[in-house]
Amino acid sequence: MVNPMDAREVCFLIGKDDQVLWSDASRSPVALPDSRERWEAIWSRREDIVEIAHTHPLGGARFSNEDLTTMGALDSALGRKLVYSVVTPTKMLRRTPDGEAFIDVIVESEPPWVNDIRRESHIPDLERDPKGE
Repeated sequence: MVNPMDAREVCFLIGKDDQVLWSDASRSPVALPDSRERWEAIWSRREDIVEIAHTHPLGGARFSNEDLTTMGALDSALGRKLVYSVVTPTKMLRRTPDGEAFIDVIVESEPPWVNDIRRESHIPDLERDPKGE
């Protein structure tokens, strides 16, 4: 399992063709505090961002209440709904807009950047099990 002293939450801004446009990291395995630098990165890349992903290095393939309010604020500020993802040691949960609602799915065929976000989050390279954690 992940050593809580080494793990940290990481955020990736993803563009077309799964290109990582920007990234940052916290010093905590359970929080990614707001930062002016991240908001400026989002705003300056707003036309190119397709997805915003972050890690939960200690597990928990779900969006927290803080995640949900942040996602709502971002969609409001940008005037469109983005795709959002949470990456854990063994799963990737993706929330995709579907009209006025969202669809949450566990991604079975993960995009290439997922290995990078796990590595930057100090999540060990475990055998992935899309059905369990």
